[in-house]
Amino acid sequence: MNMNFNNSNATVGNAFSWSVSNSAPTERAAFIRKTYAHLAVAVLAFICLEALLINSPLALPLLKLMFGGRMSWLIVLGAFMGVSYLANSWARSDTSQAVQYLGLGLYIVAETVIFLPLLYIANNQFPGTIQSAAVVTLGLFAALTAIVFMTRKDFTFLGPILTIAGFTALGVIVCSLLFGFNLGVLFSAVMVLFAAGAILYDTSNILHNYRPNQYVAASLSLFASVALLFWYILRIFMSGKR
Repeated sequence: MNMNFNNSNATVGNAFSWSVSNSAPTERAAFIRKTYAHLAVAVLAFICLEALLINSPLALPLLKLMFGGRMSWLIVLGAFMGVSYLANSWARSDTSQAVQYLGLGLYIVAETVIFLPLLYIANNQFPGTIQSAAVVTLGLFAALTAIVFMTRKDFTFLGPILTIAGFTALGVIVCSLLFGFNLGVLFSAVMVLFAAGAILYDTSNILHNYRPNQYVAASLSLFASVALLFWYILRIFMSGKR
């Protein structure tokens, strides 16, 4: 699964007067265009890489490796979180734009791998669920984005709430892996709300707190939240097909 607990990017812009909110309207508009263009490219790259991986000879060996033992998925989740932290750090680099793009690329690859089991099962056992979940995810993302852009409300107050809720959710997930109990539809529904809050938070940061040269970091953060939303909406659709 995807969990993005990196809320530190909100403070990066606050530490400098040169934030998007203090920039000229043309510079602010350019930043927003670049952020969402990079988000679109990230989503497209994820779709292409995932399609290649699922249909490649590597898919089954990777699945066996990821579920080779009771603790395998816990190790995969821990590795994903470590890679995510590194990718976010690179994407926020102030020294090199190449490092920023390397961070975004690394994160896309990590998401491709972590999504493999869920999408492989959905594709083979629950036809149509991937497309349905993608449509619902896109609709919710568009609605949440419109709320922030139309109201101009600052949702960055959600940061501490999301951090606490995120680590609580992670604890529940780890316990489910250690003790073997199933996380049902209710947990997925709660995580959809969590992901929706993360999108509000990230979008608000795009309007208020990032610096104009941080569009790569902004797109990565937003991509992580959209991926989380898609993950749990897909789980709900798959549960409904069982």
